[in-house]
Amino acid sequence: MFYGLAKKLIPTRGFQFQHILQDIQTLNERATRGELDITAISIHAYAYVSGQYALLPSGASMGDGYGPMVVAPRALTRTELAGKKIAVPGTMTSAFLALQLWLERPAASLNFVVVPFDRIFEAVRSGQAEAGLIIHEGQLTYRDEGLALCQDLGAWWRHAQDGLPLPLGGNVAHKRLAPADRRTVAEIMQASIQFSLDHRAAAVAHSLACARGMGREKADQFVGMYVNHWTLDYGEKGREAVRRFLGLARERGLLPQAPELEFVA
Repeated sequence: MFYGLAKKLIPTRGFQFQHILQDIQTLNERATRGELDITAISIHAYAYVSGQYALLPSGASMGDGYGPMVVAPRALTRTELAGKKIAVPGTMTSAFLALQLWLERPAASLNFVVVPFDRIFEAVRSGQAEAGLIIHEGQLTYRDEGLALCQDLGAWWRHAQDGLPLPLGGNVAHKRLAPADRRTVAEIMQASIQFSLDHRAAAVAHSLACARGMGREKADQFVGMYVNHWTLDYGEKGREAVRRFLGLARERGLLPQAPELEFVA
């Protein structure tokens, strides 16, 4: 998404950006402390920081009929999984909230262990967990690890929610930034995403440094899943997906309070 910005290939209108590459669980935790002016965040985590941050209209990762997956050495049913120990990539990830919605169980009644997202496969192989909740490129490589798909949570959500995509991640700007500055930042971020879409091959090549062993072909496939028209702008359908995802979680007692959703215009 931010190839154009990182390489200084687009105008930044007087702003300077420092790029910090960290896993989403770490960024979620930093957002709860208000440390970053702009950050990627799980939509689940946004429910806890909506008083401090506003959602930028671009930069979303939406699972349009696909998303986080539950995998295991053999395919397990929802009933079977409810009693298994599951390795999850973080309690504030959208994947974990989707898992609770699908299993119809709150975190307190689940048997889970938090493992860095890139060690989920290892946790399942070693027996540390009986199943794993995978995000990122694991969605494309789990078969190579000898694991079976139990449930694609993005496919389940789309079927259950009238074709809506599953909102996974977004970008936010801290409300300490003046409203006019938030709007300018939103325009810069969108320009970077558009630049990357217009120069896809170069942007994918830039991203390979973070591809964790994926070749160019799979990296390009993964980028196509999560950097697309949803990323340029949520649109009303994307905004409704966020409202429904967090609203349903609140109705089922999975969030302590109804979040205040604010999108930068």
